[in-house]
Amino acid sequence: MLRAAIRIRKLEERVCDVYGKQEIKTPVHLYIGEEAIATAVSESLVKEDLIFSTHRSHGHYLAKGGDMKKMVAEFYGKETGCAGGKGGSMHLIDLDAGIPGSTAIVGGGIPIATGAALALKLKGTQNIAVAYFGDGAADEGVLQESLNFAGLKKLPIIFVCENNFYATNSFQMKRQPEDKIYTRGESFSVPGTLVDGNDMEEVYSTAKNAIERARRGEGPSLIEAKTYRWKGHVGPDEDTSLGHRTEKELQSWKERCPVKLYTERLISEGVVTSESLKEINSDIEKEIDEAFAFAHKSPEVPMENLSKHLF
Repeated sequence: MLRAAIRIRKLEERVCDVYGKQEIKTPVHLYIGEEAIATAVSESLVKEDLIFSTHRSHGHYLAKGGDMKKMVAEFYGKETGCAGGKGGSMHLIDLDAGIPGSTAIVGGGIPIATGAALALKLKGTQNIAVAYFGDGAADEGVLQESLNFAGLKKLPIIFVCENNFYATNSFQMKRQPEDKIYTRGESFSVPGTLVDGNDMEEVYSTAKNAIERARRGEGPSLIEAKTYRWKGHVGPDEDTSLGHRTEKELQSWKERCPVKLYTERLISEGVVTSESLKEINSDIEKEIDEAFAFAHKSPEVPMENLSKHLF
């Protein structure tokens, strides 16, 4: 899990470093600060389980086993990208890893994941679906409809709300009367749990229990993981100058960096050493170098492909 979290962090830091060169044209919604959630949830998933992501999809994609080279190539709009260079950062897909696709429509992945969970149940598999969404998507009526249907049919689905408190620039408590998203499923017999989204072990334990419950045929669960994105809603810059959040608030969350907290925990428990940590970082840096080299040398999307795969 530590390696997976560092891998997400370093990849996105590289995106921040190169974005200003204007070679990556797709908007990027960065996951920095939220890495523990996708990492810990994916630890209990298998390849055949399905995840459905959002516009902030990089961490989900990598944690589930998505191909990094294809993802970076997609950022550059190359033919070798995971969506053929036509989807961009917000529309990542890797069917081999159980990632049918992500969508930029707020809340749009929730009903799709619910439908996929129904299909998995009808097929008689023990596989599950995971619907990732943010606190902004909790404003959408489709969440209630999906929770209701999932509870009614006892579907094998985990609803994971990554509550980073802001829908674009709008603070949660200016949009919602209560900050208890995890209770939204109670009237539909969908149990909910609130976790510290920056605590890797807490997210892992809660997700593991929910996933095992779903595999046993006992139905859906809702997990609300409170966390914080370091960067602005979109792009590599921090947005405290806009006035909707303060530098003090941002710094307080940086002090609770999920990668740092988990690293310190594993060092204190003797699970990793400074030397093994250097090796992990070195391996990841090499992989990222190779992914960006692959993207740079990959061919552009041919003009004749512009009209393909369109309705």
